[in-house]
Amino acid sequence: MMTERERQIAILEGRSPDRIPWIPRMEIWYTAHRLAGTLPPEYQELRLSEIQKDLGIGASARTGRVYTKRLRGVDVVTRLDGMFSTTEYRTPVGMVSETFQRTVDLDKAGIQGLMMKKLIKRPEDYETVMYICENTEYYPAYEEFEAYDRDIGDRGLPMVAIEDVPFHDWLGNLTGYDKGYYDLMDFPDKVERLLETMTQVYKERLWPVVGNSSARLILHGAHFATQTTPASFYDQYMTSYIREFTDYMHEHGKSVTQHADNDTSGIMDQLLASGYDMQECFVTAPMVEATIEMAREKWGDKMIIFGGVPSVMLEDDVSDADFEQYMENLFKAIAPGDAFFLGVSDNVMPSSMLSRIRRITEMVEEMGKYPIAA
Repeated sequence: MMTERERQIAILEGRSPDRIPWIPRMEIWYTAHRLAGTLPPEYQELRLSEIQKDLGIGASARTGRVYTKRLRGVDVVTRLDGMFSTTEYRTPVGMVSETFQRTVDLDKAGIQGLMMKKLIKRPEDYETVMYICENTEYYPAYEEFEAYDRDIGDRGLPMVAIEDVPFHDWLGNLTGYDKGYYDLMDFPDKVERLLETMTQVYKERLWPVVGNSSARLILHGAHFATQTTPASFYDQYMTSYIREFTDYMHEHGKSVTQHADNDTSGIMDQLLASGYDMQECFVTAPMVEATIEMAREKWGDKMIIFGGVPSVMLEDDVSDADFEQYMENLFKAIAPGDAFFLGVSDNVMPSSMLSRIRRITEMVEEMGKYPIAA
């Protein structure tokens, strides 16, 4: 019998596992119930890793890092005001700030606050952010990662998240989607200079640190969506960069994934052309337009899918009969089980039914052995 790690590595290498891996993300569920004191009685004194073992699931192992970063010539000041926190970045060429807001509900679930104000608000902020980018240094944290990797052991394979892809990082994190596309029309020179700077810094400083690490699976890019990074913009601003990155990481013996918890139905061709090996937390209907069947038709076994169970299927407003039917159809759709990790998209939420996690574990034992029957 393979270990969870061996199953995942086999799939990354294009080999067949003994059964499909089953790795739901339990961190939000666990943190929320631990903070509220509502963990099931049998789990009150257990760590998450012990609960995962009892549930018969793999460790999601997403918190390892292979580098730290530092800013040169930038003063960073954070101010707190109730539920708001504002961080200012003061440089010789100007100051920019970002504001996060916490809420009572987010605090109860142990989820970080929401970014309410982005760094780039005015045209002149582009120069300041470019200065910050040019003065960001990346340093290896290999010993820290190797300790984390040993701690995960056979329970799973660490997935190391790094910075976002430049175009999407600028769009989603620095400006916001609406303002970003307006800026692209109004100030194309400023936008493209910043993107070129981000790309060059990543290639020269970030890529080598990541490539020379012992991490096997790298997450670069998150939340790409048909609606916010449509195919035409993806082709123009993302495909070439991502393809160069994935080629570089493949040369260093690594696989690369994108965090696909948005509707990717209209950019499936672009994701494949980018050289990605996997789409992780791949979310499907009824939460978005994309389906497993659609993805299999587009990608075959050229793209590993990590997902399959929309988180809403774990809620009590979905009947047991509908849940069972959905899961039965899922196993048929993924047969014979190539290039597939079973997971929950995006998370097992605090309101999710633990009984359904246990039921899926039973189904994996019953129906998930390779090759899965159609």
